[in-house]
Amino acid sequence: MPHQPGASYFADLEPLLEQVSKPIQYVGGELNSTVKDWHVGGHAANGDDLTVRWALMYPDAYEVGLPNQGTQILYEVINECDNALAERTYSVWPDMEALLREHDLPQVTVDAHRAVGDFDVFGLSFSTELGYTNMLTALDLAGIPLHAADRDESHPLVVAGGHAAFNPETIADFIDMAIIGDGEQAVLGVTDLIAAWKAEGRPGGRTEILARLAATGGVYVPAFFDVDYLPDGRIQRVSPNRGGVPWRTSKHTVTDLDEWPYPKTPLVPLAETVHERMSVEIFRGCTRGCRFCQAGMITRPVRERSITGIGEMVEAGLAASGFEEVGLLSLSSADHSEIAEMTKGLADRYEGTNTGLSLPSTRVDAFNIDLANELTRNGRRSGLTFAPEGGSERIRKVINKMVTEEDLINTVAAAYGAGWRQVKLYFMCGLPTETDEDVLQIADLAKRVIETGRQVSGRRDIRCTVSIGGFVPKPHTPFQWAAQLGAEETDARLAKLRDAIRSDKRYGSSIGFRYHDGEPGVVEGLLSRGDRRVGRVIEEVWRDGGRFDGWSEHFSYERWMAAAERGLAGTGVDVAWYTTREREQSEVLPWDHIDSGLDKDWLWEDWQEALAGGEVEDCRWTPCFDCGVCPQMGTSIEIGPTGKTLLPLSVVGGGPRPGLEA
Repeated sequence: MPHQPGASYFADLEPLLEQVSKPIQYVGGELNSTVKDWHVGGHAANGDDLTVRWALMYPDAYEVGLPNQGTQILYEVINECDNALAERTYSVWPDMEALLREHDLPQVTVDAHRAVGDFDVFGLSFSTELGYTNMLTALDLAGIPLHAADRDESHPLVVAGGHAAFNPETIADFIDMAIIGDGEQAVLGVTDLIAAWKAEGRPGGRTEILARLAATGGVYVPAFFDVDYLPDGRIQRVSPNRGGVPWRTSKHTVTDLDEWPYPKTPLVPLAETVHERMSVEIFRGCTRGCRFCQAGMITRPVRERSITGIGEMVEAGLAASGFEEVGLLSLSSADHSEIAEMTKGLADRYEGTNTGLSLPSTRVDAFNIDLANELTRNGRRSGLTFAPEGGSERIRKVINKMVTEEDLINTVAAAYGAGWRQVKLYFMCGLPTETDEDVLQIADLAKRVIETGRQVSGRRDIRCTVSIGGFVPKPHTPFQWAAQLGAEETDARLAKLRDAIRSDKRYGSSIGFRYHDGEPGVVEGLLSRGDRRVGRVIEEVWRDGGRFDGWSEHFSYERWMAAAERGLAGTGVDVAWYTTREREQSEVLPWDHIDSGLDKDWLWEDWQEALAGGEVEDCRWTPCFDCGVCPQMGTSIEIGPTGKTLLPLSVVGGGPRPGLEA
């Protein structure tokens, strides 16, 4: 008997669970999850269904996808609408994929086990480009044609979001639209437009609703744009192919974070996940100006949540979830204008409880022992992680990290002196203008860290872990024009560093060395700066069995290179053209029609400044550097201090509500 739209497939799925690894990830029913009636939005007079239904996917395994803040926020925001519902789905492991195909079962949600193909919108949030093949698996299992051009009225609108959507061109063939930037208000706007179109009787079908969405200027519809190429393979121009479609699509920016205190009721996973904590985003955006950092560039300007707003979110979230750790999240959490007052206030509130606090992201020059002591008041003392990024003073100037060797040594001295035994340092290899010598200085720095730790602590059990990632140039950054270091050159440079660390017996055993080889970085580089021609490569990889490319045990460089050879045949371009080639100022970049607010001329000037070793201050505390974001987006930097304090949670004598006193 065929399933009705919106019916549950759990009865069909349940017998398969005992045959797969980690079956709990497919069961659903987590604390704070939501299942709404399929017809929550009611019907029009002519019987048309008016509910707007979203299937939200973080295209990775449950253990990685469930903690994702972006997906959780949108899930809650949409489910608060009277006329809409949202359910979640995650990538199924290959064992479950095989069983679903064998039993002719579709990709379903974890909430009500409804078929993803029954929803109006299938939204995917990409924080990394290596999830693209997982998207194709989900589309295929859901019975949605891989190519947007082959879909009809019966299929959901496929929308991409997240940081990787700032260059949607490599997946242009597979998505109907992309939402750039903050999603909270954007998904509500899309929901309202779809609801109005449904209420009118769906005039003009799929093309009409996409045209209405594109006309807002905040939704990118690839099918409404044509790409012309020059004889040498470069893009000549990207232009709309129909009227009413703006030439550029603008990013969405939420200005007052206190108005969006999500997630209010964090999801509590049934299975072990990568982050077992409740997370509160304390501010969004970063103006430190690190030239390699796409996240910092595309989320400008800085918008802080107030100290009292944060206090309320922590209190409500802990009560709703029972988590024992609170992560204070941002791109550089110690930069919040009231971080000292915030951590002291929260530590005071939760002293004597099982609740611990953590700052997952801390800059070397923003860390101090007072802050560290507040974070560990309940006795939890995990390792500290700092990211100098570059091994030499020179390369740190190139990337605008603005952290000196003395800053680092003083910081680790304070940490080791206060009782820490383990420090992790994160660096990158393959940065623009980098030489072997720049990378080898990482070994000297690590040895000096160990020596400092031994001196200030008087102990020998001091540890330092050096973790290295390959640099990948990203769109909308000053390094978007840079040549990427090839895989073999990256591996050779890292081998020299490993030998330099191990060769000194006084320190070698105290320094851990973790690194990623250069091959995944090349694929990420191909996908991050690619254009529509790269879509063929993604599809070739997927058809050849590519899945979970972000997992080292599933990733195959050989598969990607062979697919690139087939997919790019006859185009005149290859993997090296996309990765290890430096671009010129005049080149049209595949993402130039996506408006992140950043002025392209300003980015180019900063790229030239990088090559000259010049540094740029943080515009939070200095005059504006004219990056373009604030006037272009109609926004401005929003930071404290508010001057308010976090009161104890139990107020004697019926005083003011906790956390709201000036």
